[in-house]
Amino acid sequence: MNVLYFQHVDDASPGVACTLLMFYLMFTSLWLIPTLYFVWQVVDWHTPERGGRKTTFVRNWRVWEHLRDFFPIKMVKTAELNPNKNYVVGIHPHGIMGFGAFTCFSTESCGFKELFPGLTSNLLVLVGLFRLPLFREYVMFTGLLPVSKKSLTHLLTNKGKGNAVVIVIGGAAESLASAPGVNIVVMRKRKGFVRVALELGADLVPAYAFGENELFKQVVFSEGSLGRRLQDLFKKIMGFAPCVFVGEHMGILPYRIPITTVVGSPISVPKHIKATEEEVDHFHKLYMEALSKLFHEHKVSCGLSENHELRII
Repeated sequence: MNVLYFQHVDDASPGVACTLLMFYLMFTSLWLIPTLYFVWQVVDWHTPERGGRKTTFVRNWRVWEHLRDFFPIKMVKTAELNPNKNYVVGIHPHGIMGFGAFTCFSTESCGFKELFPGLTSNLLVLVGLFRLPLFREYVMFTGLLPVSKKSLTHLLTNKGKGNAVVIVIGGAAESLASAPGVNIVVMRKRKGFVRVALELGADLVPAYAFGENELFKQVVFSEGSLGRRLQDLFKKIMGFAPCVFVGEHMGILPYRIPITTVVGSPISVPKHIKATEEEVDHFHKLYMEALSKLFHEHKVSCGLSENHELRII
């Protein structure tokens, strides 16, 4: 159970536990350990936005293969990605815990390197996770990096070519809409990733994780309700939203539903350092159209029926 729980791409709970542990140790005979670590953390503060400390050893842990096989999770390639280019990959939907995104792009268990030789993937998540002591080291070892402009600029300029930066576009807002049978992505007003792609000359690639929304049954509060207002308030303060959900086996484990992450064709994007709003809107529209096409072309083969529709809000 713990193995699965730790994989939520935006889950700060383990990090909170690490923080509480470190502060507890401050008031024990082991106070020197957390003191030295906090000093180290201050010195190392900007490392996450400078590429982090991804290690092949952690990304190849056998436990990720067990995680992959539990559902199971697989990745489907629909087009070649040129290793002499850089890419901004949008992964949808967020789901409750983002198992598909993490397993496919932050571990080697789904064969990313074999499917896309010459490319390196980095999944970008909440900046706040890298402020949590100890936990920040773990997430960096897996290749997770903060979703910030500095981080994107470093990966898409200082790392040369062959980089695939993966962003969960819908974020916490999308997680609140996650439920079995629901295919909602939040992105109509989210254009920052397109602007960055234009500024840095990176092609856009849509990806959809079929099955992600089926893993838990969530209590979806209606707009304006007290529950939804509390969720929105928490999201505004903390950056992620607390979801009320249940799974299998005492409501803890996710349902064993296959997750198929389909990676679409690249959308060629020119490099315009000072892109106009019209250019941003143009490529944002192309991206939404490509995502919708990807969804409808693969929904039946990935377990959905013909009458399932993709709703972009």
